[in-house]
Amino acid sequence: MGQSSVRGEGTRKSVPRARELGWDDDLYGAGEATGAGGAGSEEEASSTPTRAERRRGGGSGAGGRAAARRRAKKTGKRKVLRWTAITLSLLILGTAGAGYLYYQHLNGNIRGGARAGGDSGVKKAAPNALGDTPLNILLIGSDSRADAKNVALGGGKDLRKNPPLADVQMLLHVSADRKNASVVSIPRDTILHIPECKSEDGSKTYAATDEKPINETLMRGGPGCTLTTWETLTGVYIDHWIMVDFAGVVAMADEVGGVPVCVNPGVYDHPTRLQPGGSGLKLKPGTTEVQGKQALQWLRTRHAFGSDQNRAKAQHMYMNGMVEKLQKQNAWTDTGRLTGLAETATSALQVSDEIKSVKGLFDLAMQLKNVKLDRLTTANIPTAQWSKDENKNVLVKDSAEKMFAMLRDDVAFDKNGDPADAKPKPKPSDKPKATAEAPGSLGVTVLNGTGSDTEPAAEGRARTITELLQGKGFTQAESSKDAASRKDTVVTYPKADGDQGKANAQSVAKALGLPDSAVRADAKAQGLTLVVGADWREGTVYKKPSSEAGDIPDGADVVRGDEKGCMQVFSPYKWDGKSPTTY
Repeated sequence: MGQSSVRGEGTRKSVPRARELGWDDDLYGAGEATGAGGAGSEEEASSTPTRAERRRGGGSGAGGRAAARRRAKKTGKRKVLRWTAITLSLLILGTAGAGYLYYQHLNGNIRGGARAGGDSGVKKAAPNALGDTPLNILLIGSDSRADAKNVALGGGKDLRKNPPLADVQMLLHVSADRKNASVVSIPRDTILHIPECKSEDGSKTYAATDEKPINETLMRGGPGCTLTTWETLTGVYIDHWIMVDFAGVVAMADEVGGVPVCVNPGVYDHPTRLQPGGSGLKLKPGTTEVQGKQALQWLRTRHAFGSDQNRAKAQHMYMNGMVEKLQKQNAWTDTGRLTGLAETATSALQVSDEIKSVKGLFDLAMQLKNVKLDRLTTANIPTAQWSKDENKNVLVKDSAEKMFAMLRDDVAFDKNGDPADAKPKPKPSDKPKATAEAPGSLGVTVLNGTGSDTEPAAEGRARTITELLQGKGFTQAESSKDAASRKDTVVTYPKADGDQGKANAQSVAKALGLPDSAVRADAKAQGLTLVVGADWREGTVYKKPSSEAGDIPDGADVVRGDEKGCMQVFSPYKWDGKSPTTY
């Protein structure tokens, strides 16, 4: 054919609308002809304007030169825009890179540790009818003097090498529907059963004990051991732990701009002839927003408030005040506040490994944002003086078990919710992965656990329930003469038996009309064991005790989050806010 059949090939000088589309000026040779016949075409184009050039005012005349100047001016503007776009792109990439680095910086701040330090055998609660489960977090305050900051704040420079103790312990329970929250505390000097725990590095095993205070759990296996102790005690699965030391308390109080607390009258917790030491707290009567070292002094004050139980009550007041302050600052939605809190919190807190990330902590915080102050209830587990040491406490078992049962059943500590919300939601059956063996093939040991510190065991209960089981086909069931004291009736199975053991235990529970929550794995169990608790002292039909919202036992020092009150101060720590000394 002698020439291309494609129209215009070999004579195109530029791409139509190329500059308007922001492409490079030199695209397709910046005006050079391409293909065959390029030289001849260029000469012809320079002498005779094309139709398109004539329409644009092009060519070699005056009109053409003016059009060229206009095109050059537009080209310059387009270059500026193009470089601006490139610069903005680099800035965006740089900002994203800086954001990533900051995110990694925050992650690097966070210290973690194993969730559990031993084996409690307690399992996570089954989801309710909506598929939701409660959230339980153990809050721990450490008295560690491992660094100079903590020594400066807490004193005791000779204690730097001592293992830390758990000065403060609170279990935060958030309901499955995330509408209410309950906080329970146990005084640090309370004597109770501490299970076997391993040290944090796994090099040492601490034997179980019944004669050590709960604050020593931290030195026996770190916060994981404290968590395992709480699980063993309450039967409540605890999802995470969060721990703070002296310096962390100060940093968090400063970050929120102070926490409101109240005393009546004023207080000065100073050394006396009978009580050396003291926190040094000195506040005028009324409400003060404590921060810095003063916040730490508030949390550590015991003598001026009269007892460990009252000190826990003061700690609850502080916690409620901090939640109120955070809500007023829109801390869950304000980006600026979130950034400041993230920087401080990631440095101040140590957490269990499963939430050891910015995302983990953020997701956890979002679980708490919908709980209003009037649905946040704090309480102390009632205690009594230990018979072997007047300076130590023991739990009041009946009161403690009632509160633990409310936590296990997700029953609100307050009465402010809708009646439907206050009742535990029905839970689907926790069906095991294995099929239970024939009842007649299962050996079941039955123990009488109906006795307590305040009431003797109901005579013959183990024998009565054994005969009941035998009549239901469990012909190998045997009663034991061993005594066991337990508030609730449970069926335990060896943890090593796994799903099969669970299925067998559930078959026993079902035969007796016990709820699925009565089935527990036990690492020390030798076989299937039924402990008939104080909740089944008579009859052959089990009736599960029902807990009602707000039905807290006496002596629990219940405080609602939106209640305003002041801590009472005891002599000789009262201060009028003016005189140089107390009265």
